[in-house]
Amino acid sequence: MADAPRPSNFLTEIIDADVAAGRNGGRVVTRFPPEPNGHLHLGHAKSILLNFGLAARYGGRVNLRFDDTNPATEEVEFVEGIEADVRWLAGDWAALHFASDFFERMYQCAERLVLEGHAYVDSQAQEAIREQRGAFDRPGTNSPFRDRPAAESLDLFQRMRAGQFADGACVLRARIDMAHPNVIMRDPLLYRIRKAHHHRTGDTWCIYPMYDFAHPLEDAFEGVTHSICTLEFESNRELYDWVLDRLGPWDPRPRQYEFARLSLGYTVLSKRKLLQLVTEQRVDGWDDPRMPTLAGMRRRGITPEALRDFAELIGVAKNNSTVDIGKFEFAIRADLEGRCPKAMAVLDPLPLTITTWPAGKVETLELPWWPSEPERGTRPVPCSGQLLVERDDFSLDPPADWKRLAPGGSVRLAGGWVVRCDEVLRASDGTVTGLRCSHDPASLGDGAGARRGLGTIHWVDAARSVPAPVRLYDRLFTAEQPDAAPDFLAALNPASLLVAERARLEPALATAAPGDRHQFLRLGYFIADPADSRPGAPVFNRTITLRDTWSRTAAQPTQRRAARPRSDPAADATLRGRRSEARAERRAVTPALAERYLRYQRALQLAEELADLLTGDLAVAEYFDAAVKAHAGAASVARWLLNDLLGLSGETPLAQLQLSGTGFGAFVALVDAGKLTPAGGKALLADLVASGGEPAARMKALGLEKVEDAGAIAAAVERALAAQAAEAARYRAGEKKLLGVLLGAAMREARGAADAAAVRKALLERLGA
Repeated sequence: MADAPRPSNFLTEIIDADVAAGRNGGRVVTRFPPEPNGHLHLGHAKSILLNFGLAARYGGRVNLRFDDTNPATEEVEFVEGIEADVRWLAGDWAALHFASDFFERMYQCAERLVLEGHAYVDSQAQEAIREQRGAFDRPGTNSPFRDRPAAESLDLFQRMRAGQFADGACVLRARIDMAHPNVIMRDPLLYRIRKAHHHRTGDTWCIYPMYDFAHPLEDAFEGVTHSICTLEFESNRELYDWVLDRLGPWDPRPRQYEFARLSLGYTVLSKRKLLQLVTEQRVDGWDDPRMPTLAGMRRRGITPEALRDFAELIGVAKNNSTVDIGKFEFAIRADLEGRCPKAMAVLDPLPLTITTWPAGKVETLELPWWPSEPERGTRPVPCSGQLLVERDDFSLDPPADWKRLAPGGSVRLAGGWVVRCDEVLRASDGTVTGLRCSHDPASLGDGAGARRGLGTIHWVDAARSVPAPVRLYDRLFTAEQPDAAPDFLAALNPASLLVAERARLEPALATAAPGDRHQFLRLGYFIADPADSRPGAPVFNRTITLRDTWSRTAAQPTQRRAARPRSDPAADATLRGRRSEARAERRAVTPALAERYLRYQRALQLAEELADLLTGDLAVAEYFDAAVKAHAGAASVARWLLNDLLGLSGETPLAQLQLSGTGFGAFVALVDAGKLTPAGGKALLADLVASGGEPAARMKALGLEKVEDAGAIAAAVERALAAQAAEAARYRAGEKKLLGVLLGAAMREARGAADAAAVRKALLERLGA
């Protein structure tokens, strides 16, 4: 079978052209250049895989280079950690380099710039230099030391190296152009004095090159052909080329290219913010499984293959955007499904006694690790008639479609028998303390459960199961873009870690070695913690649930829960499906909700998840019914109600809103008819909730009707550029990352009523891009 075609992107197109033209002698050399001042995270993973992948694709080389030019923040611990992370994710590199390997050569290059009139020593304070640089809307002013003779600057630079000046007393600057439209090119700093001990060179050096000077030289010294950077370095490319052009010739001559950095929903990747999480003990160190560090993800059980699949899934882009975390979680689940044997664990145990079980009998079942591939091996699972089942798998008052245990109801024990609940044991306060069930001895392995339409639940033997703590990790933040909040810490998820202290595992899991992965039947994917597990005493971390539980609950307004102590037994109770269970219980005692739950799925063809969310409250269901009478698009009505209206209504009951159910249906009809853009729809809905009114009339009054007229779009773009003149000038000068700012301004001028693609096209044409 032929290999599947490799995905291409704008970088592969560039390299394809270079190879075809014979540039660089057909060589392809890339590099991954981290600073050794922290731990690598998911954003670095994208860069690692891109650079290693390009080198592999073209039969080239990739270097690992540590940019150790700031001794005050660098440590050997970080070097060793980064090497381990890169090797785990991408394998070995062709060569290992440090910027400090080249300090002498860099210094000689700097002296050459001074002698050739391209650099000078500036003896001003940093504040003065910063002020003289000007801004994007005004040129800079020359330093009084800019015209220093080369001999004088060389003498001062040599004395800087000899340690004769204090930190900050003087710097070496490039002599370029203080009126340059690109502010970065206004005589940038090349060297500064930093009297700090270096982790490799000790106290040999007291001056260190700036990144923008060191970076291109390191690439050139190493023979890098394609220097791949993230988009924030786009404006720095001009200085990159300036340095190389004045210090060449180079063979090969490196070229810098930029791609969009990774921004992932419900995640922060800022090194400063990650450090804050660690230093304030919001997490348990850099390898906390909730952290987006490679060490944290490795400990959580995420594999290198899943990260590679994710990187391929999202591709390589030129424009920054936030990636839906669902894509990341999809890649994790798809990877683990094929590598995790299945076993049973009970997180919140409820005792179950099989009253018809022969006294003293212990039967051992041989159950396959891989039910669909039993030839891959089995493990013994004992049953004594005294079992533990999940508390979530029993309900005193189940809904009509309940497939688990209930008084008088039957289920199949996974891999075992059909049992019927005959008696419920309860404490004086009504709490269920145990179940007494009878079993059908002939049902073992006969498939009767499927023929009878019964559900299947997991279980363990009460006496022979193994106690083990199970850590239930979840997303660290509750907001999709925590960086956008004034205080990102306010978006921390108090339930990002719950510990099932009373969990019990089937005996075969007791021998799980650190790093072993399993799927716990019906619960999720888990790994024996590589750090805390011991022989015979595993500690399991949940990598991810079997299904996305966030999408079902995100639309519901819920009160923030206070974080509970991890060892609090109350945290063990009803760890899964609490909200869904509560809605099911309300349907069990409210026939009107139960009837709607079935009707929404059968008559309206809604997904079970939507029907569940809509029928936990009678007022919500009645409002939905009124909206559907006005507009037959039930799925659209449901999504707008759950995803937007409930959030806008806050604490106000739907029946008391100025927007009636009928009016809400009319609003959704406008959206479905293409009269509004998504942004315009959100703006109109917010207005209707606040002020009421007839949706079509308010849409026109607010000017939100979708704009398709090219003249109107062009006018909106002109207004935006006039209001953002400085930003437009900076964009035209090369600061391409400002496109998002200008596009946002143009969309606001269009009042969110124009198609974003049409506005972007008109804006780029006006900017001459």
